[in-house]
Amino acid sequence: MKHLNTLLLVLVLCVGVNSLHAQDENNPWAVGLGVNAVDFYPTNANGQVGNWFSEYFNVTDHWSTLPAVSAFSVSRYVGSNFSVGVRGTLNNIKHYGDMGVNDLKYYGADAFGRFSFTKMTTIEPYVEVGGGYTWITSAPGLPNYGGTSETVGAPTANGALGLNFWLGENVGINVQSGYKHAFGDDGLPHFQHMAGIIFKFGGKDTDGDGIYDREDACPEVPGLVEFNGCPDSDGDGIEDAKDACPNEAGLEEFMGCPDSDGDGVADKDDKCPKVPGLKSLNGCPDADGDGIADADDKCPNEAGPLANGGCPWPDTDGDGVLDKDDQCPNVAGTVANKGCPEVTEVVQKQLNEYAKTILFDTGKSSIQAQSQEVLENIIEILGEYPTAKFTVEGHTDSVGSEANNQKLSESRALSVKEYLTSHGIEEFRLSAKGYGESKPIDTNKTRAGRANNRRVEINLVK
Repeated sequence: MKHLNTLLLVLVLCVGVNSLHAQDENNPWAVGLGVNAVDFYPTNANGQVGNWFSEYFNVTDHWSTLPAVSAFSVSRYVGSNFSVGVRGTLNNIKHYGDMGVNDLKYYGADAFGRFSFTKMTTIEPYVEVGGGYTWITSAPGLPNYGGTSETVGAPTANGALGLNFWLGENVGINVQSGYKHAFGDDGLPHFQHMAGIIFKFGGKDTDGDGIYDREDACPEVPGLVEFNGCPDSDGDGIEDAKDACPNEAGLEEFMGCPDSDGDGVADKDDKCPKVPGLKSLNGCPDADGDGIADADDKCPNEAGPLANGGCPWPDTDGDGVLDKDDQCPNVAGTVANKGCPEVTEVVQKQLNEYAKTILFDTGKSSIQAQSQEVLENIIEILGEYPTAKFTVEGHTDSVGSEANNQKLSESRALSVKEYLTSHGIEEFRLSAKGYGESKPIDTNKTRAGRANNRRVEINLVK
């Protein structure tokens, strides 16, 4: 009896330590009741037998059992398919290998960790490891004992494989087979097999809807399984929390709200709920298909943009570019040039034929008076292309220093630009740049070649 008390004390202490773990899953606690069988044959400490599993199922000759509940366990789920627990077992040993003995008392107190390979609804295989302590009442002639009748114990390291077969939410059948390796001179290693019933408990269902609180998104309001315990008041298959009209049955595509005119716009969002319309117009019709509701369209039967009140934009010059986008609305141009005429290669060539005849005072940037007519021709051409931008480029021959030639080319280009801007050409359209003697178009070894190299060009900025 004193050993039974010891066993119970160990169980209480282990359960107390185990209770420090927080609840991690529905019904985290489990209690098992069953029977156990002890088999010393395959693990005889004196090596009297060979193959461990040679008579593993020899129940009659080697298994010792009690005709009553002889195994009790308590365990708790701690997460990630792991559980921890404690177990107590009792038995009367009648077989020691092939030798019969007289009802030796057996007590086992063990702690274990269990890993379940799967959380299937019905079948749950697992592996279990742990340790404990085993007490056995000795008997004369029993190996490892001195022939006196006394109860001795030894620590054990345990391993087992088992299976839970769940009959329902809380009740299952448990079977397990394990090996206990005993330490010390008094230790007797052995197999221990168990079978019994296991009960799970600990789950809480506050609103009584059959869904545990930890999985119930609405734990205080009865609801449906398909909505994780939340209600659907209007029965339209959409839970109230996601139903924009929770008390009026509707369609899922409209978050539970109805669509009376069937135009694909929920009544609550439909500005014309009794007349089929377009989603883009909040359920109102658009006769001319221009994207403007008829009620807001100044030309309901003629398509036009919103910016023009639903009426089409005009194209005054007929160049295919609407006036609102046409930078030259009164002069026909091209779409690529935003409604303005484009500078062609012919125009560009003509422009530079004029530009190269602009004359300057020798070694200066001042324009000679006789170039006024040429400049007026250039201004006329530039005026025909009001959006085009140009670069006025100055060039010199190689006479003189390179630095002076660079400076002279820059000042001459700037001089032409200033003349043009002072005679009506917008300044933002022109830039000036000098290249000095770096870009000759003829030889600098002849008078004629040098004359050609001293020039101004006006080139289109592309």
